[in-house]
Amino acid sequence: MKRVDDFRLRLGNKDYVPIMIGGMGVDISTSELALEAARLGGIGHISDAMVPDVSDRKFDTTFVKDKTKLYKFNINNMDKSVVQFDLERLAEATRLHVGATMAAKKGDGLIFVNCMEKLTMNAPKETLRTRLSAALDAGIDGITMSAGLHLGSFELIKDHPRFREAKLGIIVSSVRALQLFLRKVSKLNRLPDFVIVEGPLAGGHLGFGFDWKEYDLHTIIDEILAYMRAENIDIPLIAAGGVFTGSDAVRFLEKGVGGVQVATRFTVTHECGMPDSVKQEYFRASEEDIIVNGISPTGYPMRMLKSTPAIGSGIRPGCESYGYLLDATGNCAYINSYNREVQANPDLKTVSVMDKTCLCTHMRNYNCWTCGHFTYRLKDTTHKLADGSYQILSAEHVFKDYQFSVNDEVALPPKQESAAA
Repeated sequence: MKRVDDFRLRLGNKDYVPIMIGGMGVDISTSELALEAARLGGIGHISDAMVPDVSDRKFDTTFVKDKTKLYKFNINNMDKSVVQFDLERLAEATRLHVGATMAAKKGDGLIFVNCMEKLTMNAPKETLRTRLSAALDAGIDGITMSAGLHLGSFELIKDHPRFREAKLGIIVSSVRALQLFLRKVSKLNRLPDFVIVEGPLAGGHLGFGFDWKEYDLHTIIDEILAYMRAENIDIPLIAAGGVFTGSDAVRFLEKGVGGVQVATRFTVTHECGMPDSVKQEYFRASEEDIIVNGISPTGYPMRMLKSTPAIGSGIRPGCESYGYLLDATGNCAYINSYNREVQANPDLKTVSVMDKTCLCTHMRNYNCWTCGHFTYRLKDTTHKLADGSYQILSAEHVFKDYQFSVNDEVALPPKQESAAA
């Protein structure tokens, strides 16, 4: 049986190990995780989700503190339209995060930034242009445009000097979505360099409705490959969502895709940004613990552990500090739900909001435990230690297991004596 290492992903005139680590925010896909992927010859992602907060943690900047102070007067106001991002400071935060990552890069691989269109930030077009342009300024190898169709994103950066140099790609979940995007960008004479095709078993936000079980990644890949061959379009596809073993990856590579994007197995590595206590929650999860719900204010279904603290939380909206999901009118679905519960329960000190969650605050505090469908299999990739905890893995171990494994096998790491070893 073939191994992933028998294939290569060609982008431009260079070949890479066809393994891409997905861009999980907020700083779940850390610089350290992306750097390991690049060092090993593959592609790693960092995320630009809530990048001012990420910058504050990494570089001791005060972007969030300063924004909170500026809009403190509005905290008890239901109307959040006044809360705006300073575009220069947003650009600075992006350049700091991306620039430091690129400066540390070693190896023959690439580092991309995952950029979510649904982070509308009370000025969708302006903030998106700023984030994209600043990442290019800071030397990022490529940008993956996610969480939305991004029909206007290429137009926003068409005059940037690196528009045709950097690798630009998009995530889609259907032939129709790809067709819409290609039609929109055709006038720019600039096709995407890669297309990630994300199936219904992916983690976090899904590009499907609540009928996601009716879809299958292999079928979607077959449909898109057939369309591209018929139209004589030569863009490498990246299969994503539910690729749990190297053998899973090979099945897609043998179809003719250029590579695979993987993430779930890297959530329980040392390099991942989640706290170790949350990594243990992922290890312990059973299949029944993994659900798809509609609590995201974005409107997309979202897969997570059913024990995630974000579910049912009635925390006050933190828009003055964050506000990344405010739309062009300064509104967010969670604000509406929160205000409804407060008005219905005026005597309660803390309300419960079941239909939506404050995604910004909970993601920032690692309290929204989004995950892939096969998270319940993570316990089978490592050792259970004497104290009942599970041994955390290295990103290199997981990467090489994808790269070299056969027969649906998963290589366990050398067993350590204790959790502190």
